[in-house]
Amino acid sequence: MAGDTTVPAGAGAAAGPVARTTWRRRWPLLPALLYTVVVTQVPFLFTVLYSFQSWNLVRPGPGRWVGLANYANVFTDSAFRSAVLVETEMTVLAVVFAMALGVPLAVLLDRRFPGRGVARTLLISPFLIMPTVAGLLWRTTMLDPVYGIVSEVLSWCGVPATDFVSRFPMASVVTVLVWQWTPFMMLIVLAGLQSQPADVLEAARVDGAGPWTTFRWITVPHLRRYVGLGVLLGAIYLVNTFDVIYMMTQGGPGTRTTNLPYYVYQRAFLGFDVGQASALGVVTVAGTIVVASVALRLMFTMFSGPERKAR
Repeated sequence: MAGDTTVPAGAGAAAGPVARTTWRRRWPLLPALLYTVVVTQVPFLFTVLYSFQSWNLVRPGPGRWVGLANYANVFTDSAFRSAVLVETEMTVLAVVFAMALGVPLAVLLDRRFPGRGVARTLLISPFLIMPTVAGLLWRTTMLDPVYGIVSEVLSWCGVPATDFVSRFPMASVVTVLVWQWTPFMMLIVLAGLQSQPADVLEAARVDGAGPWTTFRWITVPHLRRYVGLGVLLGAIYLVNTFDVIYMMTQGGPGTRTTNLPYYVYQRAFLGFDVGQASALGVVTVAGTIVVASVALRLMFTMFSGPERKAR
């Protein structure tokens, strides 16, 4: 009959699996997303809550609500400003030197020569080492004034043994960061070199352009986007440097290598000031988000600019 709305037997049972299948197709990553939210955002919400309290673990008793007082102390703290300057100096030096070494290494690996696969593996290996291990390795094996390889090699030239980590702490930390992040820059630039249009290079050779002319007028403009991508990604990652500083200098001497992550660690686990450390952490996260957002927007502009112009 036309008005009969009777549901066939078994239709309700079939609707369940269909609904579950549709849900899985629309939201396949929902379980992973929920897990990430629970693991990362819930602790961050507690950090925000603690940042409005005056709570020091040395003094017994619950925290006292102080509003924005912790944030006011953060922006008037001279140690915080010093940590920001150290963070900026360390990140800029490490990124610039890593990219300066990564470009020629990428150009070298883009050419064919015997043992290129072995050389590529050896050059990539520092990036695969954990930062904690890298810091410990350089402090004890490379830069130690008595048993270090660097001091031993320099002694052959008549240079006396030097405790590089104590005398040149910033240079020592930056050296380790450059050693570890140069392979990352090299791989990005190498990908850019291997993405060059072969017909353009062939046309340049036919027109009589030499290797240097081709590199200067064709390869370098092509690599600008990849160099910018490497600099932006490297800066985002290096802003959070903690492991190498902890293993090599402990933030010293003085505050010479105390960057923002290490300063937050000092206030939380050495000074036991939960409220102040939480405010520092929130400010650091907010600053990192701003920098990352600008970097991502710049990357999007760099890689989508030609396509937009073509439209």
